[in-house]
Amino acid sequence: MIATIREGFRAPMRPRWQSLALAALFGVLFALGQAPLGLWWIALPALAASVWFASAERWRASTIWIGFATGFGYALAAMFWIVEPFMVEADIYGWMAPFALVFMAAGMGVFWAIGYGLGAYAGQGARSRALGLALGMAASDALRSYVFTGFPWVLVGHIWIGSPVAQAAAFVGPLGLSLITLLIAAAPAMTRGLRMLAALAIVGAALVVLVGLWLGGVARLNAPVAPRAEPITLRLVQPNAPQDLKWLPQYRMKFFQRLLDLTKADPEPGQPKPDLIVWPETAVPFLLDHPQGGLEMSTEAAGGIPLAMGVQRSQGSRYFNSLAVITLADRVEALYDKSHLVPFGEYMPFGDALAKIGITAFAAQVGNGYSAGPGEKLLNLGKLGHVAPLICYEAIFPQDLRGFSQRPDWILQVTNDAWFGTLSGPYQHFAQARLRAIEQGLPLARDANTGVTAMIDAKGRITASLGLDKMGKLDVKLPPSLPPTLYSKLGDAPLIALIVAALALLSIFARISIDPTGRRS
Repeated sequence: MIATIREGFRAPMRPRWQSLALAALFGVLFALGQAPLGLWWIALPALAASVWFASAERWRASTIWIGFATGFGYALAAMFWIVEPFMVEADIYGWMAPFALVFMAAGMGVFWAIGYGLGAYAGQGARSRALGLALGMAASDALRSYVFTGFPWVLVGHIWIGSPVAQAAAFVGPLGLSLITLLIAAAPAMTRGLRMLAALAIVGAALVVLVGLWLGGVARLNAPVAPRAEPITLRLVQPNAPQDLKWLPQYRMKFFQRLLDLTKADPEPGQPKPDLIVWPETAVPFLLDHPQGGLEMSTEAAGGIPLAMGVQRSQGSRYFNSLAVITLADRVEALYDKSHLVPFGEYMPFGDALAKIGITAFAAQVGNGYSAGPGEKLLNLGKLGHVAPLICYEAIFPQDLRGFSQRPDWILQVTNDAWFGTLSGPYQHFAQARLRAIEQGLPLARDANTGVTAMIDAKGRITASLGLDKMGKLDVKLPPSLPPTLYSKLGDAPLIALIVAALALLSIFARISIDPTGRRS
């Protein structure tokens, strides 16, 4: 495999620039399937075209280059929002923005190159190579979900979020969605050299699978759900504090006052008082351990109702991004410290050493960066149940919701998506929260500083929401939970084992059989 990648840097095996540009275009078109557009009907044919194009390459190294170019174009289109955090303080960090975008796109390109490389290595001809590309890219999505702390953002299967097909995630998870999508996309390329009837059978089978998943998703969405035995009302507060103004001295108290006013507001006529009030990530201009009167003001505004607030806290020389549930100014009922931090944003690898030369995590408001908490922890909120807390970035990791000692009753995400701009980043983050609800069969309450704040039911449907750049509150009923899903019990391990085994078997059988196309690498 390493030798194959090395071969790719030799000019004779590298595709012409026109071929690489076309592959990048396929990646751009595939990105249209991700939020906020969700144009899966463009994304799926674009992915099929990329597989068709790459599987026809004579050299394995050429296939790897096609994969890199496709992934590069995909990331440029799907993740251009990565420049937004650097523009919050453009005079300091703005120069880094183009480098961040190019390096992010190149990193995505490497993962696609690995996926296409695995497929090229496993398959011996155009048809078996197409199947190998599907399996290899599924393996690449799995690899990206776990290595280097993981980054399972805009996975292949995420193009189905918001459609009935996404309901399959309750059984196979996000990697299963990716595998199914890739196999469907590879079907046309797997018909090369076959007679018309056999080719139609393969493509027809792929369409039957897609239609079956769609209809099965519709049936699951329409299935009745028993109501919650004891109603729970939440108030989700969205202060809409722009990131470039949030911590300025002349604005800090203004935004804090917004939180207080929205918290004190009376419910709509005929609606009950909330059982819990929620503020977003890093909502307040004080430390939990040095509140300077801030907790008194907060609990007074809550009027005796428990308040879950995103707050920073210190412990010696360490700082934590936390979620604290308080009832009285001097009483913290429950506390969670964020454990899955954003590399370079909330912490720097080798941060203590780098801080000595002035390099710090730019998203941390205090100290040189945050320290990670001890890990997953349920919040016991009494009659409100056991709650799984997620702070911002943690919502993109489905595996983190399987680390609790018992099943949560519901999920609470607090976040500050003001870092991500307003075009695509916040919507992609929100879409993944919807997928977490489907995977676990649990309702998810999401409170965002600038949006999207929403209540999501256990099937991923939005029951109420407050859009981007709006100030306000949502008084919402907590939807009921579903029985534990298959995915919540098994996780990703069985599917990853299946992908690895399928790649190994394909490699073995492809080498002991002759592909009817006659093509060999």
